[in-house]
Amino acid sequence: MKRWFRQHVDAVYERLLSREIAGAPTHVAVIQDGNRRYARQNGGDAHDGHRAGAETTERVLEWCQDIGVEELTLYTFSTENFERADEENEALFDLLCDKLYEFADADRVHNNDVCIRVIGETEMLPDRVRDAVDYAEGKTQCYDQFVLNIALAYGGRSRLLEATRGVARDVESGALDPDEIDVETIERRLYDQPVRDVDLIIRTGGAERTSNFLPWHANGNEAAVFFCTPYWPEFSKADFLRGIRTYEHRAESWRRTRARRALALLGAVSETELTEAQSIVNRFRDSLPTGERPHEDDIDATAVRESDDASGTDGDGLDSSSRTAD
Repeated sequence: MKRWFRQHVDAVYERLLSREIAGAPTHVAVIQDGNRRYARQNGGDAHDGHRAGAETTERVLEWCQDIGVEELTLYTFSTENFERADEENEALFDLLCDKLYEFADADRVHNNDVCIRVIGETEMLPDRVRDAVDYAEGKTQCYDQFVLNIALAYGGRSRLLEATRGVARDVESGALDPDEIDVETIERRLYDQPVRDVDLIIRTGGAERTSNFLPWHANGNEAAVFFCTPYWPEFSKADFLRGIRTYEHRAESWRRTRARRALALLGAVSETELTEAQSIVNRFRDSLPTGERPHEDDIDATAVRESDDASGTDGDGLDSSSRTAD
């Protein structure tokens, strides 16, 4: 009875959250933490936890597609994970191989045009895992409706370090002018295929840190972050939707802040900056609380007043001494 009641409450909450979601982030990145603790909690070994976590991964992929997410990145195995016991890692590598082959042949992957890509130091992985990676990427490389990035042997800082070294080598050889270095210069060297900026990071398992995960694409984009306590195998659709809601609130807060800053600047900027500030206020005006929203006529009046102050006229073509302005 208690379990039925809990499931009923969860279903109602899930429907409520679904109605609250107005949009979806383009790129969600997930740190799948807690597989081993889940296994210990349930009397199993690490492999049992990883296998249960793989089932959650499949569900999350479906949830992302249902709400319109276009790219999902999973932090599956870090470079630090090589320090774990060989027995545990070998069992995990076997599971990764099984799932990569399974995903590559799954109808739901091909029917939904899912492109599978692996990012990380793949040369560090066993041959059998690299073979599975090549198979999955080769079978889905022509798809472009949804991108599933699997981070294996991944370390965010090591990727940035390699990209920086590549830029330095090109500058030293004369192939690259230092003045031509821009954001795209670094991004082209991070991964073989472009990765979108991350809009939302989700981490399960209770820890509140992003663990060196996609620093260029997440921190640089000021991604929203959702930390939750369930272990990865316990992660539910309600948890997922709470994460999406966090992203929406973060985006709304960003728009509101931009509108407030632009509104404050309207009375203290040059004519060129005034035009830009007006544009921002007009775009994000509805993000402000009702009491803070300026009327459109007020915004225009402020613009006219600032323009007049800058030119020395009173708005009727006369300067401050009542002479016709040149």
